This record gives sequence, structure tokens and C-alpha cells, in this order.
Amino acid sequence: MGYWRQLLFVTLFAGLALGAYLFYEAATGAPAEPLAQSAQNTPRVVTVEVAPAETRRLEVVLEAVGTTRALRSVDIVPHAEGRITEIEIAAGREVEAGTVLARLDDEIEQATLAETRATLQEKTRALERSEALLRNNNVSQAAIDLVRSEVAIARANLDRARRRLDDRVVRAPFSGVLGITSVDLGARVDTSTVLTSLDDLSAVEIEFRLPETVYGQIDEDKAVSATSAAFPGRSFTGSVAAVDSRIDQTSRAFKVRARLPNDRRELPAGMFMRLSLGLEERDAVVVTEEAILVQGRDAYLFVLEEGRAVRRLVTTGLRRDGMVEVETGVAAGEPVISRGIQSLRDGIAVEVLNAPVPAPGADSPEAETVPPATSEGTSTGDGPAVERSRS
Repeated sequence: MGYWRQLLFVTLFAGLALGAYLFYEAATGAPAEPLAQSAQNTPRVVTVEVAPAETRRLEVVLEAVGTTRALRSVDIVPHAEGRITEIEIAAGREVEAGTVLARLDDEIEQATLAETRATLQEKTRALERSEALLRNNNVSQAAIDLVRSEVAIARANLDRARRRLDDRVVRAPFSGVLGITSVDLGARVDTSTVLTSLDDLSAVEIEFRLPETVYGQIDEDKAVSATSAAFPGRSFTGSVAAVDSRIDQTSRAFKVRARLPNDRRELPAGMFMRLSLGLEERDAVVVTEEAILVQGRDAYLFVLEEGRAVRRLVTTGLRRDGMVEVETGVAAGEPVISRGIQSLRDGIAVEVLNAPVPAPGADSPEAETVPPATSEGTSTGDGPAVERSRS
């Protein structure tokens, strides 16, 4: 009896399970497995936005950094040692060439000058008397020659005394702007004491470095634009003044010196500035930066073709202001998917949220200047600029 009870219990349990399954099918109206298969077979559609590839005129621009230096700059030091009796140095004062900046005590030099002047007068009168005696043959020619040499020596001593007296006066060697002085009236100075600095700021020069790959494209008088954090929103325009004839074997870069007019004396010496040099202009195909994806060394994007996203490998070039140059892989006017690309795969169906706007034709490109962004390897101090950055 125990065996038959177990068999009856199992049969009843199986019947209840079958009844429950039939009741579920009747309640839902469709089997569970076909519903799951139907959901998997439903095609997935990704919503995206499209922006056509455009043709624009791009200007290849080099970027560099440098520090301003005065057109001429010297440290003012006296030509002699002594005590300062007069000083006319004020920071920021603009002076002309020859302006007296300081005077040293000159009592001894004044006395020496008077002595040499008197000696010259004495020797000159002696020469006149000897020449009068020579006409009467009362003196020899040798005596006359001796007196003449004494006159020449006295004249040289007078010139030397005048120069020593003149060295007691410190003058500006050229026109410029004076710096701060740390010397006061009455101080004793010598020929190594720096009284102040003098800078010719009628123009400033900036020395920077560029890579050897652009050596043949940099000429004198090429336009240069410079900006500084001290003058936000302003740009100073100048030109290349000199190009070095050598390329550094370690950095593979060469020196360039640009000159910026500074009529208003706004730019001081020693200011850090960023420079831009335009090289060439060309027509290029550009897309939005959001459309570019990078995988390893490859860059790619998705193009809309018959309602599907098609993956394209591309070669990128200049990059700036949210736009990227596409050198190969996409033609102007092709609809490029710009948003929603994170969920895309090659050949997937897409739904476009915005209507693509026709891109300007290649015959009438939109003008734009797009300098390349400097790479992380670019030096922050007088280092070479990078011609272009690639993804």
C-alpha cells in the first residue's frame, strides 16, 4: 500500500502542475517562450543627430611662447669711482641720449684740468719765443724740436684731464626708460656699481623656438600676433625680425626673433607672451569634434547611409573650436552622426532627430582660421610650437 500511495501522490502533483501551466497560457493568450523570442527579434533603433561634413578654408598656424626683451638694454654704471653729488634717476622716466643721470665729486679733476691747461699755455709761449730766436739763428733746431714735443705732451695731458673730468658725469647712452635705482645721494660708488637700468622700449623683441620641419616657411617680415595675460582680449601685431642660421641638434628646433612696435610703452621687458604665426591657407573638410571616436591609433566616425550608421576610418588633422579636419575617409556634404554615437555599431538602424543642413560647397568655402592646439610635449618656456595635432 505504501508504494501505491506514493505513486498516487506524484500523479496528483504532476496533474496540478499541468493545470497551472494551461491556466497561465489561457490567461496570457500566448506562450511565454514565443513572446521572449518575439522581443529579441524586434530590431533596435538608436536616436541620433546628424551634421554634414563641411568645407572650410583653414589657416595653418604655429603657436609658440617667449619673453619680451627691450630693443636695447644696459645697466648704467659710472666710469670712475667717487661720491655721488647729484642724481637724476626716477623709475619709469623716459630720457634722451646724453641726458645727465648722476654726477660724482670732481674737485681733484677740476684742479688737474686747470694745472694741465696752465702747463700747455706755458709750453706754447716757450715755443713761440724759441721760434722767434730761431729766425735770428740764436737757438738750435734741436732745442726747437724739444720745445715742440713738450707742447704736444702738455696738450695730451690736457685732453686726458678733460676726459677724466667728463667721466665724473654719468649720461644716458641712448634714449630709453629708466629703471629703479638703489643708490642714494652721497653714496660712494665705483665702476662695478649699477646705478639703474636703461631700456629702449620703442619696440620689444621676443625670442622663441620653432621645430625644424617649418624652417623653410619662416621668413623675415612674416606677420606675428602676440597676446599676454596682462592684456586680456588684446592682440599685439609685429613681424619676424631674425631667423637663426643654426638648428639645435638636441631639440631639433631653431631660434626666431620677432619684433613688436611699442610706441605707447605698454609692453615692458621680461613679459611672458604667446605668439601665433600663420603659414598657409587651404580648403579642408571638417566635422564636429563630438563625431570623432578614437580606438587605439585609429580614429573613426559614423556616416548615415539609408537609415543606418556606417563606420568609417578617418585621418584627422587640425583641431580647434570644436571642429576637426578630416583628411581622408569623409567627403564634404556627407551626413555625419554627431550625437548619440556611444550606442552605435556598424550597420545599426538609426532615427535622426534633426534634419541635416546642406554643407557649403567646395566652391564657396567658409573662411576660418584654425590654429593647431599645442601638444603636451610643447615647452612652456621658449619651446617649439607644434604644427598640427592628430587624433
